[in-house]
Amino acid sequence: MTRALLFATLALAAAGAAQAQTLREYSSTRQDHGESRLATTVQYAGGTLSLVPAPSGILYALRLTYDADRFAPVARFDPAVPRLMLGTEALARSGGVRVSHRGTPPAATIALGTRADLDLDIELGAAEATLELGGIRISRLKLQTGASKTVLRFSEANPIRCTGAELSAGAAELMVTGLGYARCREVDFTGGVGRVTLDFSGRWAGPMRLEATMAMGELVLRLPKRAGIKLELDKFLASFAPAGLVRSADGRTWSSAGFADASQQLVVDLETAFGGVTVEWID
Repeated sequence: MTRALLFATLALAAAGAAQAQTLREYSSTRQDHGESRLATTVQYAGGTLSLVPAPSGILYALRLTYDADRFAPVARFDPAVPRLMLGTEALARSGGVRVSHRGTPPAATIALGTRADLDLDIELGAAEATLELGGIRISRLKLQTGASKTVLRFSEANPIRCTGAELSAGAAELMVTGLGYARCREVDFTGGVGRVTLDFSGRWAGPMRLEATMAMGELVLRLPKRAGIKLELDKFLASFAPAGLVRSADGRTWSSAGFADASQQLVVDLETAFGGVTVEWID
């Protein structure tokens, strides 16, 4: 081995070892003590995240592998409110959120209890996240994503009626499935750049309303064939022509046949400047 190659090999090995030394592991778990309501914030600055329902008897469980040079773990519970904050936060000295990491990337698994009614805020930075909220008692939901790739699922019904879901995505890819199971009266979506899919499959609890604003990118609406749908459009969507809907005389509203008599109704208010909107029908 030449001296130059030897020095290069040693330098790479040393850099890899130094980088590996910054990885830390952290875990925190709390038993369920009969909390009935809980204001909960999940804040994740960067890396991969899996959020799932917790086993019976657990209020929350957090397991992290994180870069100690860039992030700090967060697990704060205030029983007086009660309030819960879980995840990571970026350190000021890190020079911003960066998630590229040789070897094992920062990763987190968060489990949320299924007995307390959650007022749930989820804030994601440069993350790749899979969020399973099926079976969790969501009274209100707010999701904010940055430069992320996020899948949000309701695989089973929310046990309680949700007052509303507020979703926002920056330069992101976002897929939300099972919004019927979410049982939210209103869904408010704001998108920047990227591709977003909103899927309204699942067992609805009553009429729903969606207000969606998309600056750029693509918005895909996956709508059940059995539901009554009314789309109210802004002027930028003059060429919008979804199959299965009938256009009003003024060209601003599209409705499915029998909308007024449908047991499941969704009213959609769409506004977009440069984005595209696609309607897909599902059984």
